[in-house]
Amino acid sequence: MKTNKWLTQSLVVGAFMSATLISAVHADEGMWEPSQMPEIRDRLVSGGLKIDPANLSSFEDFPLNAIVSLGGCSASFVSPKGLVVTNHHCVYGSVQYNSTTENNLLEDGFLARSMTDEVPAVPGSRIYVTEAVTDVTNKMNKNLRDDMSGIERYKMLEDNRKALISDCESTNIHRCDVSAFHQGMEYRLIKRLEIRDVRLVYAPATSIGKYGGDIDNWQWPRHTGDWGFYRAYVGKDGKPADYSKDNVPYTSKSFLKVAADGVKENDFVMAAGYPGRTNRYRTSDEIENQFTWYYPEARAYREDIIATIEESSPADSQARLNYESTISYLANYAKNFQSMEESFQHSDFLARRQQQEKKFAGWLKKDSARAAKYMPAISGLNALVAQEQATRQLDLWRGYFSYATLPSVAEDLYRLAVEREKPDAEREPGYQERDMTRFKQSLERITHRYDETVDKAILTYLLGRYMELDPAQHLASVDKQFRLGNKLDEKKLAKTLNGLYKKSSLDDEAVRLAWMDKSVADFKKSKDPFIQWAVNSFDERMALEEHDKEIEGQFLRQRPLYMSAFVAFNRSLGLPVYADANSSLRITYGHVKGNQPKDGLLNLPFTTLEGIVEKDTGVEPFNAPKEELALIREKKYGPYKLDAINSVPVNFLCTLDITGGNSGSATLNSKGELVGLLFDGVYESIIGDWDFDDDLNRAIVVDIRYILWVMTYLDKADNLLEEMSMVRK
Repeated sequence: MKTNKWLTQSLVVGAFMSATLISAVHADEGMWEPSQMPEIRDRLVSGGLKIDPANLSSFEDFPLNAIVSLGGCSASFVSPKGLVVTNHHCVYGSVQYNSTTENNLLEDGFLARSMTDEVPAVPGSRIYVTEAVTDVTNKMNKNLRDDMSGIERYKMLEDNRKALISDCESTNIHRCDVSAFHQGMEYRLIKRLEIRDVRLVYAPATSIGKYGGDIDNWQWPRHTGDWGFYRAYVGKDGKPADYSKDNVPYTSKSFLKVAADGVKENDFVMAAGYPGRTNRYRTSDEIENQFTWYYPEARAYREDIIATIEESSPADSQARLNYESTISYLANYAKNFQSMEESFQHSDFLARRQQQEKKFAGWLKKDSARAAKYMPAISGLNALVAQEQATRQLDLWRGYFSYATLPSVAEDLYRLAVEREKPDAEREPGYQERDMTRFKQSLERITHRYDETVDKAILTYLLGRYMELDPAQHLASVDKQFRLGNKLDEKKLAKTLNGLYKKSSLDDEAVRLAWMDKSVADFKKSKDPFIQWAVNSFDERMALEEHDKEIEGQFLRQRPLYMSAFVAFNRSLGLPVYADANSSLRITYGHVKGNQPKDGLLNLPFTTLEGIVEKDTGVEPFNAPKEELALIREKKYGPYKLDAINSVPVNFLCTLDITGGNSGSATLNSKGELVGLLFDGVYESIIGDWDFDDDLNRAIVVDIRYILWVMTYLDKADNLLEEMSMVRK
C-alpha cells in the first residue's frame, strides 16, 4: 500500500516563510547546503569558525568527507579503519536484532573488544558516503509541458529521475537519488558510495544509552548517553560488498579527530548531517490541518499501537523483545506530535503565517506581470490542499496499515511480481533490480521483528479504526477480505483473523523469500489468505495510488512557480534562502548556550554526572548501572572534568537548527573536531520543523567527555579509545 503523504510528510507543498525569516534570518538559523557556505562565510567567521569556510563546501575535503548517512540517521568516521559513531537510538535496531532473552544486549550493552567480535547489523543497514551533488534541474524538466495532466507530469518526472539514477549507478557501488530543492524549483543528483557490510561494534547498556527514556524525551535537563558505534566493511578490492568474513574495514578519505577537552559555554559549534524534513514553507491552511487534525489523529494511532503491542506481549517475552525497536520509534514520534500540538496552542504561529501570506501577496500584486504569472499558483495550491484534506481519514489509515506485517508483506510481494513483468526502467521505484537486496533484507528483518499474536492484535485494532471511517471512504476489498459489515462484530472478526493467520505461511522466512521469485500466475493460484488479499485488493489499491500521483503531479506544477517568486521576494529583502530539509547533507552552526523558556526558568547549558544520581530511582528508565553511580559518588572524573561546572558534562544545549535525521550528527568545534553528537531538541524547539525561534530553539548534544568517561571507566572500551585520534589542548 502506498505510504500516506500526511504520514511521511513527503509532500512538502510550498507556501510562506515564517515571519522571523522575512524580517531577518536569525544568526543561527538555517540548514544550509554545502554549496551555500561562501554565501554565509562572514556569518561563520564572525561566529567563531577557525577553519576555512571553503572546506565546508567540498565533499572531497575534511570534514565533509568524514560525514556519512545511515539512511535515517547521521554519523561520521572517527578512525581510518571505518569506525563510525552515531546515536544509540540509531544502532538500537541492530542491538535488538542481535538480542535474545538469554543474551539481552539491550539490557547489558555490547562491546566488541576486537574486530572479530563485531556482529552484523540488522539486515538492510547501510553507510552512505556522499561523493557528489550535481544540479540536474534542466534534465529533470526535459519534455515537461504546461498542458500536461497531473499524472503525466508525475510520470515524466519519474522517468527522467530513473534515467539519471540508472546512469549514476552504472558503477554498481553507488546509491544515487534525485532530490527536489525549493519544492521542485531545482533538482540535484546525489551520488553516494553505498557500503553494505555494516557491523555493530559498541553500544552502552540501555540504562545509559536511553537513560530517562520517553519521560525525558524532548526535555531538559537531560542525562542520556545516546551513542553507539558501527564499522564499515568492504571487499579486499576496497569496493562495497555484501557481508563476508573476508571483508576488510573501509578506509575513508578522512576521519574526525576527537576533541577530548570538549567545549565551554558560548563556544562556536557546528554540525554536518542529513536532516529529514522541515516544513517552513507551508500554507496557513496546511499548518492548521497539520496541528489541529493530523498530529492529534496520528498520535492516537501511535499510542494505541504501542498499547496493543504491550497488552499482547508479556514484558520479558521474546515477542516483546521483537517489538522493542517498533515501540521506541512509535513512542518517540507520539511524544513529538503531542508536543507539537501543545506548542502550537501556546503560540501565535498561525496568525503570523497568515499575516505573512498577506504581505507576500501584496508584493506580488505590486507588479501586474508578476501577479498574473504567480497568483494562480497560490490559488492552485490552496485548491489542491483542500482536495487532499477531503480524503485525509482514509489516507492516514492507509499509512498505518503497514504496521500489520503479514498483509503488508503480501502486498509488497505481489507488487514485486507485477512490476517484474515490466522492463526494469519502467518499474515502480522500490521494485527495480537496484532495490532487490534491500527488499530481501526487509523480508529477513521480519524474523526478529514479528510475533503472530501481536500482529493479529495490531490488525484487529487497525480494522476497528477502519470501521470508524466515513462509510463513503470504505474499500470493497477490505470489507470482503475481513468480512466486515455495517458494524464491527468483534467475535466474528477474531474468528476470521484466527483463520487467516492459521492458514498463512508468510511468517516463515524461507517461504517469504521464495515468493520473491514467483510469477503473477503463482500468486493468483495461491491458497494463502494474505496472498489472496494482495491479489484481490490490488486493483483498488492501484486506483488509489494513481489518484495520489495525479494530485502530486498537479502540486509539481504549482510548487516551482510559487518558489521562483518566493525566492525573488526574499532576495528583494536582502535575505539568503535555504531549502527545506530533504535528507541531503546540510550544515548548521551556532553556539553552546542555555535559554529561558518561561518566566523565572533558566536552563543552564550543561548537565553533570551528579544529575544522573539525582534522577536515579533504580527503576527503568532511571536505572543507571550501579557501577556508574559508584564512580560518580567517588567523583572519579579523570581528565574529563569541566572546571566551570566542577564535574563531567553529560549533555549540553546549543543553538543549532536541527530536525529528525540529524540524530547522530557530529557536533564539531571551531576547528572541525568532534565534541559531541546531536540526539534531541528541547520541548520548545519541537515546532522548529515549522517555525524557528532563536531565543527558544535549542538542540541537545551528548558531550564527548561523557562518552569518553563511560568508555574509559565503565565499559573499558580501551580498544576503541586507542583507535580514535584524541586532541587535547
